[in-house]
Amino acid sequence: MELITVLLLAVGLAMDAFAVSICKGLAVRKVTVRTMVIIGLWFGVFQGVMPVIGYVAGSAFYDLISDYDHWIAFILLFLIGVNMIREALSDEEEGVDDDLGFRTMLLLAIATSIDALAVGISLAMTGDGIVEPALVIGVVTMIISMCGVWIGSRFGDRYGKKAELVGGAILILIGLRIVLEHTGII
Repeated sequence: MELITVLLLAVGLAMDAFAVSICKGLAVRKVTVRTMVIIGLWFGVFQGVMPVIGYVAGSAFYDLISDYDHWIAFILLFLIGVNMIREALSDEEEGVDDDLGFRTMLLLAIATSIDALAVGISLAMTGDGIVEPALVIGVVTMIISMCGVWIGSRFGDRYGKKAELVGGAILILIGLRIVLEHTGII
């Protein structure tokens, strides 16, 4: 997988964590570098580990579904992207408080990285490796999450929904590219 595709995938996946990080930035009374690093590490580590778990699971079933792997990758990315766009367009507010405790951050990290698990399954279908994408996804998510905390503390909740829209669109486009490449159209 090309580096630009991996970077775009990482940015798309990081948008859920970015939106929650903005909310955390809003909720925390005094944002410090330590706070930004804690939140960034939680989201970055989980976003980096979940694709590996998905990749291992997807690889186990690859022989059974190899004739349809590109369609499975497309459908998963499409559904994840559509769900992100749906969430961005809904009027539901995400309830995030200033708690940085283990249980709270664990639940948020898992919730924001489920998409990365499904993407890991998709990556197993492409036959590409997982180490580089997982590292890039983790690092990009960490940086974007740290920025989200800072933005939330400074500018409020203006960017969260827009970020999820962009992230969803990026995932859909990457899924479409996988199908188009496999069918020989591009």
